[in-house]
Formats: sequence, structure tokens, C-alpha cells
Amino acid sequence: MTIYGFHASQEQIAPSQLLRDVQHAETVGFQAAMSSDHFMPWSHRQGHSGFTLSWLGAALATTTFPVGSVIAPGQRYHPAIVAQATATLGEMFPGRYWAALGAGQAMNEHVTGELWMDKETRRRRLLECADIISRLHRGERIISHRGFVSVDDAYLYDRPEQPIPLYATCITPEAARLAATWAQGMITLNQPEDAQNEVLTAYREAGGEGPALLQVHLSWAQTREEAEAIAHDQWRTNVFGAPLDQDLPTPEHFDSAAAEVSLQTVAKAVWISAEPGQLTEWLGAAAEPGFDQIYLHHVGQEQRPWLDLAGEAILPDLKGA
Repeated sequence: MTIYGFHASQEQIAPSQLLRDVQHAETVGFQAAMSSDHFMPWSHRQGHSGFTLSWLGAALATTTFPVGSVIAPGQRYHPAIVAQATATLGEMFPGRYWAALGAGQAMNEHVTGELWMDKETRRRRLLECADIISRLHRGERIISHRGFVSVDDAYLYDRPEQPIPLYATCITPEAARLAATWAQGMITLNQPEDAQNEVLTAYREAGGEGPALLQVHLSWAQTREEAEAIAHDQWRTNVFGAPLDQDLPTPEHFDSAAAEVSLQTVAKAVWISAEPGQLTEWLGAAAEPGFDQIYLHHVGQEQRPWLDLAGEAILPDLKGA
């Protein structure tokens, strides 16, 4: 049976409020949660970016369901530090935390002042970092490593009995095929013309194992017009593909690039509806290609009305189906 989870958008909501939101999400019937991990938001209109690793400790301590997160090792986060942080979460909350590793985006990683690498080099760095994290999670002592990153005599003294799952973030079939060589699962997001299904197919055909996760961006309000306004205001900076979404460095750049983005364009990336039944139908169909977990992201900054609606009119039908 498909698991339906809540997506905690660090870029849009203050961490204190987002903590209350994830607690409420469990109360209304969501079965899991996941969190983004940003240093900067996509737009000044979003206006937040709490430190995810701190937030995760509070979220896991005050809920009982699984909570995972995306994270980009290699530049802003050294992989040994990622290994330590994620192993600590896994040790404190056994079986409830997973991490999805990605190659990162300039808007979050440029703050270190290091060179922003080209896409192919970033992918090779990700493979190296994933290997380092996995080895440390297994209890290996890494005496010396020199590559895209350097490690000198690293060992984790606190680890969960079972290493936490390391998934891969995948937007394209190419990335999914590469992920199949190392990841224990994959996560992608809804895309125009259901391109996410091609990503899943590529992962499975390349031998990819483990759960397949899908993040769905949606916008709901009491009226269609209000739902459209929320989506256009909050998510028009998030409709770009590579290389813009990977290489633009600041919210100012994204706001400038999105100045002329239309509602019609946003509607290709965000499922917009004022009808719970329509959203239920879309979400049910999204699971059919074989996604094991679907994380619902209402792109508005006020989550409670949406969470209440989902708990009353959407989740029961999805779980029943």
C-alpha cells in the first residue's frame, strides 16, 4: 500500500512553525514526512531557510512517524559530517530516518566560496561522497582519502544498529540510471506530462532497488482563483530545468528569471485545484506506476487549512483505495 507523507518546505516556512506543521500532519493522518534542505529560498517571497539538520532532531523527537530529508554532500556539507549527522539521527530514532543524496544546487552551495563544478563533475563527486558516507555508516575507519574531497582518519563512534537508508534524488532518466548503481531507493518529483514515470522506469530497468518516492507539488484553496494565486506567487521561481535551477546563485537571480513566468507555466509544475476529489484522483493515479511513497507539498505558506482538508477528505480515500 502506498504511504502518503507531508513535505516540509524549509524555504517557505519558519522552522518553529514548520515544526508545528509536521506535528499536525501526523495528527490528521499523514504516515510520514520529508524535508528539503536549503541555505537560501527560491524567492524573497518565500523568505525562509532554517537549518534542516537541527530541525530534523526536533521533528523526530516530537512525532512518531518516519521523517527523511534530502541533502547534498560535497561542498556545503563534508561527507564525513553528513555521515555523522545522519548516523546520529538514525541512532536516536531507529528505523525512522532516511537521507536522499543529491548533487546540489548553486543557490545553496556557493556560500562556501568554492568553485561551482559542472554537472558531470558534480555527479562524480556525489558518487564519491555516497561511498564515503556508506563506508562510515558501516563502521569502517577511513584512514586517508584524496579525491574531490579529502578525509583523514575518520570513524563514527555512534551509529544505528542498521545503517540508515541512502536514497538518490533523480530528476532525469539519466540521473536515475546512475543512481541505480549505488542507491537503496530513489526520489523524484512530479513533472509536466508525467515525466516522473520515465525516471522511475529508468531506475528500475537499470536494476535500481528499494523504495521509489515521489514528491508532488500542489496548490489548494477554497476557490480555484485563490489556489492559482498561491501557486503563482510561491512557485513560479521553481519551474526552471537545468541549467538554470542548478546554476543560478541567489533568490534575486531566480526572482529576475521568473518575472515573466505565467500561471499557465506554473500549472505544468503544480497541481492546482479547489476540489478535494480532483486532488485525490490525481494522487491516486500518481501511485499507479509503482511509487511506494508520495509526499504532498502544498506550495502555500499557511499549511494548517490544507492539512485539515487532507486529513478529512483526501487521505481517507487514498488509504481506502
